[in-house]
Amino acid sequence: MSMIRSVVVGVLAGALLTLASAGTAPARGDEIQGAGSSFVAPVMNQWAEDYAKSSGMKVTYQSVGSGAGIEKIRAGEVDFGATDKPLTSDELQQAGLCQFPIVVGGVVPVVNLPGIAANQMRFSGALLADIFMGKVTSWDAPAIKALNGNLQLPSMAITVVHRSDGSGTTYNWTDFLSEASPDWRKAIGIGLTVGWPTGTGGNGNAGVAAAVKAASGTIGYVEYAYAVGSNLAYGQVENMHGLFVSPDADSFQSAASTVSWRSHKDFSVLMTDAGGPDAYPISATTFILMYKAPKDAARSASALAFFKWALEQGDQQAAALNYAALPGALVRQVEAYWASEIKTPAASN
Repeated sequence: MSMIRSVVVGVLAGALLTLASAGTAPARGDEIQGAGSSFVAPVMNQWAEDYAKSSGMKVTYQSVGSGAGIEKIRAGEVDFGATDKPLTSDELQQAGLCQFPIVVGGVVPVVNLPGIAANQMRFSGALLADIFMGKVTSWDAPAIKALNGNLQLPSMAITVVHRSDGSGTTYNWTDFLSEASPDWRKAIGIGLTVGWPTGTGGNGNAGVAAAVKAASGTIGYVEYAYAVGSNLAYGQVENMHGLFVSPDADSFQSAASTVSWRSHKDFSVLMTDAGGPDAYPISATTFILMYKAPKDAARSASALAFFKWALEQGDQQAAALNYAALPGALVRQVEAYWASEIKTPAASN
């Protein structure tokens, strides 16, 4: 665990360093630039490091959140964007973009409570909605005790931590809460950003993880790799079968395997409560956004070569950082999608 934690911390530091140094200037011919989701940043940066060693091609990734990633690819500032909120086929067509999934993870509730360790607490979607709406305000509230009667919960106020930036992690989190709670759906809804009724904000997954780690009594939501890397206590979440499922690579891949990807044009589907009894209910994937007819087809081909390497040879890095690789059938579907949707020098011949 300590080795995995050090790897996560290292790639998070690399992501922050990249963000600090990256601008909007065009990349060199031996460099690919991407920006977006902080959800995928740990594994994206690890892939980039290993790919550079084997290919000599530098991949620079700005962990700026899904909303900013969408904006940057639309503005032509990067070679690819990354978002945990899929665009619709109409949105993609209007922007001249296509999208495809790259890796699977999960959004997990994380807490900082005395005596509570990882994987001990249980949460339903309805309970999480009530906590994040400010309806349940104490850790020893009856609604929490009802699911966690075996735990010694403190008489302590709950402090909510949420994302302050435009976030695909937030989009998946609020989609799950909307499905679980009609009150949440009516009052707050789904979005990259929402009108939070309570709590304090953190920038990026790393910012939320740091805020939860810093203060007792807090609860937040982060991608699973950040929970493990920051040594935060994450909880089990009840799925549509009434089963409390632990987040891990197996339960994430179980969710990915139950999605009928071919039924959704441009892969435009969320994995929330995917359906399998072993599936973690807030599993999610990061979608890569690229131009169908890029101005520089050779650079686009270089980006696709990187993603082909990641999908076919990046399984170990994904597993070490607590993500799940795409199922093999989905990898083949993604690669066929590239051939039909993206104009590259090879496709032009």
